[in-house]
Amino acid sequence: MEYTQLDSQLITASEEGDTAAIQQLLREGASVKFKDEDGRTALMAATQKNQLEAVKILLEAGSDVNTSDNTQLTPFICAGANGFHEILSQMLGYGADLGKVNRFGGTALLPSSEKGYLKTVQRCLDAGIPVNHANNLGWSALLESVILGNGGRLYSFMIELLVHAGADPHLKDFDGKSSIDHAKELGQEKVYSILSGAFTEKDPFIQEVKALYLEDRYEEAIAKLDEALKDKPDNTDVYFYRGYCLQELKRYEEALETFNRGLAIDANDLDFYFYTANCLRLMNRTEDGLTEYDKAVGLNPTETFYRYHKSNYLRELGRHAEAVEEMDRLLALQPNRYDFSFHKANSLRSLGKHELAIEAIEKAIAIHPDNPLYHKHKEQSLKLLPKSTLT
Repeated sequence: MEYTQLDSQLITASEEGDTAAIQQLLREGASVKFKDEDGRTALMAATQKNQLEAVKILLEAGSDVNTSDNTQLTPFICAGANGFHEILSQMLGYGADLGKVNRFGGTALLPSSEKGYLKTVQRCLDAGIPVNHANNLGWSALLESVILGNGGRLYSFMIELLVHAGADPHLKDFDGKSSIDHAKELGQEKVYSILSGAFTEKDPFIQEVKALYLEDRYEEAIAKLDEALKDKPDNTDVYFYRGYCLQELKRYEEALETFNRGLAIDANDLDFYFYTANCLRLMNRTEDGLTEYDKAVGLNPTETFYRYHKSNYLRELGRHAEAVEEMDRLLALQPNRYDFSFHKANSLRSLGKHELAIEAIEKAIAIHPDNPLYHKHKEQSLKLLPKSTLT
């Protein structure tokens, strides 16, 4: 098929969420199948920028939610990886392939579990995405949420959902460790109790709020939380659930204020910096969001959780040089983390620094020599080296 200028204009309009332009371009014959140099369709462009209304129009026009870009990412998995649960929910009605994987071998459930996108995880589980699928790093959604989580309020809640959906806490990774093993090693006491079957929510009030959240009854949950604040003005858990419900309602300023009120009670409650950072991300306040991660790192420089999630955000923004810097800091703290070396290699490849990318991926290979994922990525980087380097 021969494509025209209209097709590339459709991608631009979709990225910007210009619904009027999208509809006009479609009427004039623009194709939803057209891909740009990165292999992105208009649907992928709209998804990456969380343009829900644009996504709805493109889906109705016949866009394919399972079309991969040059990195093997589909719009459906992209929605999951970025926590855009409204877009993901829309795509479920348009033939989303629940078993399709990204280049790391992960379904939409895995990156949402890794990044703490609670509502997205719920949507993925409700849709029936296999809960015990493991990616090419040897991690299931449960393993990712423990290894890359912090055992805090959000991750504990999310882990409860995964376990309830049938996630196997005894499933082992390539190091022979299960989620229970990792939780114990990391000192995640609440998570350990959830995984070992010893945890029950003792506070009936919090149990009720959780149930309302899962049913999307956010206003009712907030009303109950506001009542609770009259008797429990210093209960930081109340501020977490209140802020998170407000965030789901897109009342971001109020959510941010609520999270900060929790921090005002306990400035060392690092958990809240993760929520403020993500809230600012959803508000497109990029630099402010990155600063929140830095605040948490400043309070606990040896904690890897915030550096890692900051690096995730930087990669999402395409700021790979800064992501590499964060990976180097993480590797200085934990030199045997093969996943850190792997992510560093991918960012270096995005920067066109293929020799350095090969060096980074070789460190992952040295730890796990039998993992075909690392060898595949090394081969890809070797192909991208200038011919003069290979002779």
